[in-house]
Amino acid sequence: MRFDWIATCLALTLLGPVFAADQAQKQQEAENKAEVLEHKAAESNNPAPAPKAEAITPSEVQAVDPAGAAPLDDAITCLARSIYWEAKGKDTADMEAVANVVMNRLGHEGFPDTVCKVVKQGSQTKSCQFSWWCDGKSDSVQEELPYAMAKEIARKALNKELPDRTRGALYFHDRTVNPDWARQYIRTVDIGLFRFYKPRGESAR
Repeated sequence: MRFDWIATCLALTLLGPVFAADQAQKQQEAENKAEVLEHKAAESNNPAPAPKAEAITPSEVQAVDPAGAAPLDDAITCLARSIYWEAKGKDTADMEAVANVVMNRLGHEGFPDTVCKVVKQGSQTKSCQFSWWCDGKSDSVQEELPYAMAKEIARKALNKELPDRTRGALYFHDRTVNPDWARQYIRTVDIGLFRFYKPRGESAR
């Protein structure tokens, strides 16, 4: 029995670096794919899903930012953290709708052409588009399962495998508030605890 335990420990010790290297490779592959996919999304309104060779896989996306504490400097992390902080604890539909808004903004006139710039827009003037980014609190993840769900939703969004629940919305707010800015836009749909809007015409800001 003791020899079995020793053999198991030895195997885990030897396989540890191999597993770590595999995860690092998956993370790099996911980040590379995400960069290509966000670039394509920003320059095209083509709704077709990414070809299989270009699509981020579930295991690749989960290898990115596993502890939920990495700097927000890649598309997957920025999108997943936005989904997490805006809608953690809410239904899957709410989380997917937040992803829809970020992707709808990507490359739209009036918004930046990368996911991270969309998420961080307005931080220089203290007029953040996503409040969690400017609230002065830690942006590190606190719950593992909701963040894993957020990363999976981010994967589907970047792969263009996520239907747009918001009907083209570029803005949203919690339904418990009634902000003045909402009056200038057209309400598209209510999803869970959120209310979504799009511009009148094609202008956005």
